[in-house]
Amino acid sequence: MKVVGFAGFSGSGKTTLVEGIIPVLRQHGLRVSVVKHAHHSFDIDHPGKDTFRHRAAGAFEVVVASRRRLALMREFEQDAQLSVHQLIAELYDGVDWVLVEGFKDSDVLKVEVWRPGSGQQARYPEDDFIVAIATDAPDRLPQATLRPVLDLNDPAAVARWLVENGHRFDYDPEMYG
Repeated sequence: MKVVGFAGFSGSGKTTLVEGIIPVLRQHGLRVSVVKHAHHSFDIDHPGKDTFRHRAAGAFEVVVASRRRLALMREFEQDAQLSVHQLIAELYDGVDWVLVEGFKDSDVLKVEVWRPGSGQQARYPEDDFIVAIATDAPDRLPQATLRPVLDLNDPAAVARWLVENGHRFDYDPEMYG
C-alpha cells in the first residue's frame, strides 16, 4: 500500500485535486481509498433511517452492508482524536493507494496544496514531510525549493508524478502500530 497526504488550508483545492487524481489512478488499474479529516461534527446518516435509529438508541457501532457497499459508523462516548495511522489501519488490505486529505500536521509524506490568493503561509519551508507542492502560481512561491512543483490544475499530471515516484510512498503499518 502507498500513502500520500494532501495538505493545505481550507479552500486551497485539496478536494478538487484528490477528486481528479482518483480516476487517473483507477485508469492505471489501481484500487484507491481516501482518508478525510473533518474539523467539525458531521453525519452521513439521516433521521428516520434504520441505522440512524440504531445509533440514536445507543449503539456503539452500526455496520450496514449491501452487495455493493459497506459503511461503518462508530459513536465515541467521549471526544477522540484518531491519528491518520489509526484510520489507515481501518481500511481494506487490498488497496493500492490511500489518499489522505487534511491531517496537515501528520507524519505521512504529503503534497502541499497552496494558492497565493488564500493569504495563508506555505507550510513546505518548515514541514519535512512535504515532498512536493501543487500550486496554480509556481512563480509566486514564497521561498525557493528543490521539491517538485506540480500544476494544481492538472490532476492527471499529479497522478502520473505519484505513480512514477510510487516507491517513495510505500507504507509500513508496523512503523506506526
